[in-house]
Amino acid sequence: MRMPRKSLVVITMTTTLCAGPSLAKDPANNEVPVAKDLTAVIALQGLPCGNVVGVKQQGENDYIATCEDGNRYRVFVNADGRVIAEKQ
Repeated sequence: MRMPRKSLVVITMTTTLCAGPSLAKDPANNEVPVAKDLTAVIALQGLPCGNVVGVKQQGENDYIATCEDGNRYRVFVNADGRVIAEKQ
């Protein structure tokens, strides 16, 4: 049995509105996905890191990532829209 489209929209919006505030209360909650993304970016560029254990946001799409092996990288989006990882 198919659910009417209007019901699906209402359920989706209700779920989003209820879950959003609870996620927003924990400022550290956003750090884990960012650390995973930065770990992937650094690995894809062939740089040594292991896992990112610390993240400091410097600006929009501009981060300092501290790796478990002690390396630090600035990960940012350049003017051409490319993601760059520079050793610090």
